[in-house]
Amino acid sequence: MRIGVGSTNPVKRAAVQQVITSDEDGFAKGASVEAVSVSSGVSEQPTGHEETKRGAVTRATRVLEASEYDLGVGIEGGVARFPGGDEPFLVMWASVTDGDRTTVASGPSLPLPASIADRIDSGEELGPVMDDVLGTNEIAKAQGAAGAFTNGRIDRTEALAHAVAGAIGPFVCSLYSQPTQ
Repeated sequence: MRIGVGSTNPVKRAAVQQVITSDEDGFAKGASVEAVSVSSGVSEQPTGHEETKRGAVTRATRVLEASEYDLGVGIEGGVARFPGGDEPFLVMWASVTDGDRTTVASGPSLPLPASIADRIDSGEELGPVMDDVLGTNEIAKAQGAAGAFTNGRIDRTEALAHAVAGAIGPFVCSLYSQPTQ
């Protein structure tokens, strides 16, 4: 099985690899996971759940258009608010498609510190803001904001893997194919 990940970011590829190597039912036994450069079709800093989710779906779909993969996986991080609340959160969405069926799932949602949220609300992108605040370079290719916001208790790879695992669920769990009663 060939699985394409719609990003050349090594953290996104590692998140998919983590989910695939934990495969206990043999669905993806011996699968290869390849990074594929595709556009998300959304802004550099997606805002809102819909735009972030759309970026993940677009990436997954474009992977299958780019080459012959059995599955396309798209992952997108963004900043969104939840209904009834004003505080922004770091959100993660993943999508998996085989060309016939497309699924989505979200990962953890982490509240943004006020100082970071203010800069995002002013139009800056989360990754460069985090690099500036922490004195790092390309944090999005390492622990990510998730790692910083949890003081290392969860890193970006693990957080994204949760979204990917949820999105791949309908492909590997028979409960999704049972008829409704």
